Amino acid sequence: MNKEEIIVNIEKALDEIRPFLNSDGGDISLVEVIDEKHVKVRLEGACTSCSLSVSTMKAGVETTIKKYVPQIETVENIA
Repeated sequence: MNKEEIIVNIEKALDEIRPFLNSDGGDISLVEVIDEKHVKVRLEGACTSCSLSVSTMKAGVETTIKKYVPQIETVENIA
């Protein structure tokens, strides 16, 4: 998978997650993909101050992104 395909698939993963975040007043955006293995995202809105954002990142965001792009090793939230 080339970098463009990776970005498209990550955006598909974020589109799957976004409705859940939106329902709680939050959102997420892709910041960058590094070496086609590491993803940086930004939790936005209510997600920035939510005490469950760490759980959301691991259980929701990271898992869903890896489902769409298995080669991804890390997903990090950039505040």
